[in-house]
Amino acid sequence: MNQSDLDEAPNFDFLDEDAFDAREFALEDYLTLGVFWVLALDVFLQFFTRYVLGNSIAWTEEMARYLLVMVGFMGGTMAVRKGSHIAVEFFYRYMPSWMGRTASTTVDLINIAFFAAMVWITFKLAGRTTALMTSVDIPKSYLYYVVMLGFLLMLGRAVQAAIRHWRSGTSELLSSQ
Repeated sequence: MNQSDLDEAPNFDFLDEDAFDAREFALEDYLTLGVFWVLALDVFLQFFTRYVLGNSIAWTEEMARYLLVMVGFMGGTMAVRKGSHIAVEFFYRYMPSWMGRTASTTVDLINIAFFAAMVWITFKLAGRTTALMTSVDIPKSYLYYVVMLGFLLMLGRAVQAAIRHWRSGTSELLSSQ
């Protein structure tokens, strides 16, 4: 191998940028990942027993549905932490900075109020639910408590984001200005 072959060799420096750093992730990321893998195993078990063995296990379909709900609500916490929930950013480009900051603070307060209300509502709903899941004898209220936990974590992350936005004077919405 000569020098010209080395000059033409591919450069793999970009791989260093994708190195895993555990500090970039929070507890809810790992919880969501764990529930996701349980969901993946459940769906694989459903597929395997239905199409390979010819006789599916009855509880796998219902559990997949509930696990997907859990992934959605636990994953919502990651979106709140990263500020990546859907938002209309168009108007922030044309607002004066003081108006954009006021609107951003109002959005933060509405988020906090919404998540607090959802924690309360899901708590009350879970307490009133006495039904069992159809295919397994597990109370459906457990699912509602997991949804409540997701909203509780979203509430905590929304409060953290609001404090961060207030201290820094900016937010994800204002970053496009």
